[in-house]
Amino acid sequence: MGVVVSLGEARKNGQTAEGSLKPLLQLVSKDMEAINRLILDKAISDVDMIPELAHHLIDSGGKRLRPMMTIAASKLVGYQDNDHIRVASAVEFLHTATLLHDDVVDESNQRRGKQAARMIWGNQATVLVGDFLLGQAFLMLVEVGSLEVLRILSNAAAVIAEGEVMQLAAAKNTSTTEDEYLAIINSKTAALFAAAAESGAAIAERPAEERTALKSYGKNLGIAFQLVDDALDYAGDSEQLGKATGDDFREGKITLPLILAFRRGDENERAFWTRTIKEGKIEEGDFEKAAELMRSHDAIEATFERAASFGKVAHDAMEIFPQSEEKQALQEVITFCLQRRH
Repeated sequence: MGVVVSLGEARKNGQTAEGSLKPLLQLVSKDMEAINRLILDKAISDVDMIPELAHHLIDSGGKRLRPMMTIAASKLVGYQDNDHIRVASAVEFLHTATLLHDDVVDESNQRRGKQAARMIWGNQATVLVGDFLLGQAFLMLVEVGSLEVLRILSNAAAVIAEGEVMQLAAAKNTSTTEDEYLAIINSKTAALFAAAAESGAAIAERPAEERTALKSYGKNLGIAFQLVDDALDYAGDSEQLGKATGDDFREGKITLPLILAFRRGDENERAFWTRTIKEGKIEEGDFEKAAELMRSHDAIEATFERAASFGKVAHDAMEIFPQSEEKQALQEVITFCLQRRH
């Protein structure tokens, strides 16, 4: 049985995130080869800039975690046909499109350790190619012919956009509460995790109980994944992350470690956060001070603990399914997300 291991326990026992993802990789390897071929085929366009820009991100070494979840979920419920390949490819295109849009909205300079597409081709082209990938995603879903899967992923696309707007409204707002922030990441990140997992059961036309369980699994896994991401930006290793730590701080992003440190700090500390985050006046050494304030108030460890609690909910959601290789692999993904360093 897969188990959720706390971050501290994982460090103590010398466990690695990479090892816990291996069962899923082995389970879906053949299907992922077909998905990668379809992704490359659907990124083709007579407009040269479109495949160039799309491949810049598609080929940059992403984990393909979301489409792997779709494949594994479909296998979990006994799906026997081939349409899960198109559904999973559409999931990855939706994810890639949101990354391109994110980088423009956030004015990011790097993505997965490489120069962000917007830094090479500009903001306008990056947004438009993201729109092209969204169009291709929905075209693949139409070809599948399942109105329910189309509904699930169309709704996810709308919710993700809402999350982006919510995040934009909360940008640099140090008074953002933990509940408000969780609502943002529930929309911005967890919605696609939930849709990816639920689609695997929907394509097989499984009962509502199974679809709801996989949706809950994906949603809570997605929240845990994002919370770990938040913590790693202040406490991770830049080489393993593939980006400089402190990007969230320098961009004035409101994340859970910052919210907790702000709430738990004194007036002088809150004045520091107001200057650096709200006013954007960052001086040399401020990131180091920010990370130290978070450590002093246990904000980073508390974020990891929050992630672990959502991981447990994701784990429990899977318990309605009988023990199987697929169930084991999906539960091991929870451990991967909690222990990962990149």
